[in-house]
Amino acid sequence: MRRYIRALMLCTVFAVFSGVYVYSKLFYSDLSLGGNGPRGFIPPRVPGIRRGAVDKTGPQSPHWYNRYIMRQRGQVEAGGGSVQSEAPMHLAVVACGERLEETLTMIKSAVLFSIKHLQLHIFAEDQLHTSFMEAVSSNLQSWPGFIRSRFNYTVYSISFPSENAAEWKKLFKPCASQRLFLPLILKDIDSVVYVDSDILFLQPVDRLWAFLTRFNSSQLAAMAPEHEEPRIAWYNRFARHPYYGKTGINSGVMLMNMTRMRSMFFKNDMTSVGLRWEELLMPLLQKYKLNITWGDQDLLNIIFHHNPECLLEFPCMWNYRPDHCIYGSNCASAEEDGINILHGNRGVYHDHKQPAFRAVYEAIRKYPFGADPVTSLLDPLEEQLLTTTHTYCGKSHPLLTKRLAHSLANINRKSSAGR
Repeated sequence: MRRYIRALMLCTVFAVFSGVYVYSKLFYSDLSLGGNGPRGFIPPRVPGIRRGAVDKTGPQSPHWYNRYIMRQRGQVEAGGGSVQSEAPMHLAVVACGERLEETLTMIKSAVLFSIKHLQLHIFAEDQLHTSFMEAVSSNLQSWPGFIRSRFNYTVYSISFPSENAAEWKKLFKPCASQRLFLPLILKDIDSVVYVDSDILFLQPVDRLWAFLTRFNSSQLAAMAPEHEEPRIAWYNRFARHPYYGKTGINSGVMLMNMTRMRSMFFKNDMTSVGLRWEELLMPLLQKYKLNITWGDQDLLNIIFHHNPECLLEFPCMWNYRPDHCIYGSNCASAEEDGINILHGNRGVYHDHKQPAFRAVYEAIRKYPFGADPVTSLLDPLEEQLLTTTHTYCGKSHPLLTKRLAHSLANINRKSSAGR
């Protein structure tokens, strides 16, 4: 009997020491990986780049990443928590022709106000790649670290289906129809905000990105109406094709859940069965190419005319254009809360037809990162806008500065926290 008791005691002791040994190995292994702190900063994976594109994913200096890791580590230690890797917001733009400076100013407005990390997808003609990369690199040298840490970017070549590629490229403005093919090019990305190059953010991209959480189970895109006032709207008076709703939609700012777009079978007026996105575009172009005026925007109107349940409308304050003030104010959401996104279509940033729009563009273009945003951006802008009251868009300048002032109030706090 004693032999059995001794054997049992030996087994118990052996089990205890084995458990202590295994636990110690796991404990020290976890410490070597940083188990009590962040595991390290892993930059967002850059999607596959099509042939001829330039791969640039942001500042290349390893010291920048080290600073980012240390700042994140300090925040964790101060808060007593752990770093949660947050998925970036994806922002896409097409820059063809004489759109380089305009695109850079749009990017500047996006990174200036945004809170979460931005992944930029820039589609440009091959001949623009070198000048674009040089311009971005030269700007990056003067941008503070807390600004550079907010975004990565990738430059892609313009890419259309081989059949009718030239027709797609020249459908409206150069390369504008590239936005139709984003779900097919950015295959590994779930959602993206597409904007025209003549867009200026006066509020964080985060607030527009948040509309994704408002999608119901059938919605896969969000856009603003083309007009709010049917008496001066274009589509209901002149369109020779189907269009969405009462006044159509404007595609200058377009939020897309591309996962849903790739899997959806869209109702159409060409077949009795639904077609996937890649199956829909070419037949649609062939059927309506003689009846469309605004190119890819008209095709989107046709698609969502037949599939209205797939679209979420966001207010015109997220796509405010000269049409909203040229004949009087007709954007109620901007009247109530100010302008969140300014859309300077028809070249108004570069002529004297709408001085208020040009004043905002020039103020953001000239603003030096790191300077006091109130004295170096808001004050000069308000002073300039006071001289533009000879047009209604000039008289509505408080709408331009109302949201901008609110956004600028957060910049000093963010820059101080980021340094």
